[in-house]
Amino acid sequence: MSTVFAGPFGANVSERAQLPPSLAISTVIFALKPDRAAGKPTLWLPLVRRVKEPFKGQWALPGGPLTAVESLEDAARRNLRETTGLAPEYLEQLYAFGGLDRASRPGRSAQRVVSIVYWALVRPTEAELLAEETENVAWHRADTAGEGEGGLAFDHREIIDYALWRLSNKLEYAQIAYHFLGETFTLAELREVYEAVLGRQLDPANFRRQLKSVPQIEATDQFLEGGRHRPPRLYRYTGPARTAPAFEPYRLTRSTP
Repeated sequence: MSTVFAGPFGANVSERAQLPPSLAISTVIFALKPDRAAGKPTLWLPLVRRVKEPFKGQWALPGGPLTAVESLEDAARRNLRETTGLAPEYLEQLYAFGGLDRASRPGRSAQRVVSIVYWALVRPTEAELLAEETENVAWHRADTAGEGEGGLAFDHREIIDYALWRLSNKLEYAQIAYHFLGETFTLAELREVYEAVLGRQLDPANFRRQLKSVPQIEATDQFLEGGRHRPPRLYRYTGPARTAPAFEPYRLTRSTP
């Protein structure tokens, strides 16, 4: 005799654990923001505080369920707009996370949730839209988010670490650094992007020499005014469009999370 389960909201704990997996969307939003302790720009991301169980009160990535009438990207953009108010220009599918117990606290059964994770890179003008933080939406340093706060909800610390790893690898073969910058930038600002993503300082002279072999960087006749020293020249990126590709296949070089 078959067993009929109640819907996800009316089912008890054991019944929810036997329901078909639920599909959700989460998004990692990276922005370059100044850090007082580090004395230079570092990678930050906005998190939202959980207002219900599981993990009530803990910080989590923006996200939510996938409806039956929208694409994956449309769902990601909708969730971003509803939770943070952001509409990033660069949005790309990152990975799918579907661990068996990722949607519940240890020792508690819950309906399995598979998350399709997108990542977004925002420029300074976009990041300023979330400058006013609230009790339930705030910026966190990407490398330390969740420390001293009981950790992040679900497996979101693992997702952020994976996104950071992907970003540092992609920086080596794609012109992704320019998505953190405005239309024009100085070479020092570009170097700060590389340093923030790679997590180490780069020699300014060597960095400048290496950039001479990059054809997508064009010097302008403009200079950054307002400093006490000789104003630095502004450059612009002239390569492919800043928006993310609809699909970019890649080969994994490590075990998946």
